[in-house]
Amino acid sequence: MDRIAGLFPLWAVLISVTAVVYPALLIPLKWAIVPLLGVVMFGMGVTLTPSDFTATMKRPVIIALGVALQFLLMPLIGWVLTRLLSLPLPLAVGVVLVGAAPGGTASNVITYLARGDVALSITLTSMSTMLAVVMTPLLTWLYVGKLVAVPTADMLLSILKIILLPVSCGVFVNTLWGGRLGGVKRLFPVMSIVAIVLIIGVIVALNQPQLSTLALPVITAVVLHNLLGLTSGYVVPKALGLDPIICRTIAIEVGMQNSGLAVALAVKYFSPAAALPGALFSIWHNLSGAALASFWSRTGRPR
Repeated sequence: MDRIAGLFPLWAVLISVTAVVYPALLIPLKWAIVPLLGVVMFGMGVTLTPSDFTATMKRPVIIALGVALQFLLMPLIGWVLTRLLSLPLPLAVGVVLVGAAPGGTASNVITYLARGDVALSITLTSMSTMLAVVMTPLLTWLYVGKLVAVPTADMLLSILKIILLPVSCGVFVNTLWGGRLGGVKRLFPVMSIVAIVLIIGVIVALNQPQLSTLALPVITAVVLHNLLGLTSGYVVPKALGLDPIICRTIAIEVGMQNSGLAVALAVKYFSPAAALPGALFSIWHNLSGAALASFWSRTGRPR
């Protein structure tokens, strides 16, 4: 399973190339973007139990710091980049959506490989995911609401369906029958990878006609967004004197977004072009996260 997960960037690049050369193969799957993301969220839920959420009582200050950095830094960094790079409106909306999204599930795997605090990573992902029901529409409206109509109420309802419902179902299934599922639970990470890869392919195919003009500014914004998120997510806790293991974990959690959610919301409420930053972020943050995990794993656990 870890080997398949490690090859995710390769699969994402391959399907992106396929989407550019043969877009007609993937465009008909546009309808499947939201259901596929629901599969990913259910898979996340199956790995969780109610105790993962109650864990916030043990380290409330650290959890609050991680979640605050997630929703304060990433939308702000995204918005600043859209201004500095003078991105077209659809791309600007997409970058802000990525910034307003909660932490991505891949952050838990990257944290494990980086010898971080996996329990903290899972708790941060869970908390930001639940808060995203309100925070993602609100932050999107705050940053781009003056430029484009942001249907915050409709987005809130969509996130309830895309995130809260499938995650809750996954937690319910794991709580009641987790012990009986056995090896079946190990299939969900693979299903999640397949779902995200298909989502990336569909978005690239939808944007294929204008990809030559959009690719460079989007890639620049995505790379800077992710790297600035990782850096600030480490520097701020470090400046506050927190343990290096916690700093690693928060950095990964802040820098790695649930870009699949950003893609689904962009397609549903804005445009295919607005979904492109999220699709490219899915590829890039796994590459940068894997590189960072490799570096930290070689340096060992700090004392």
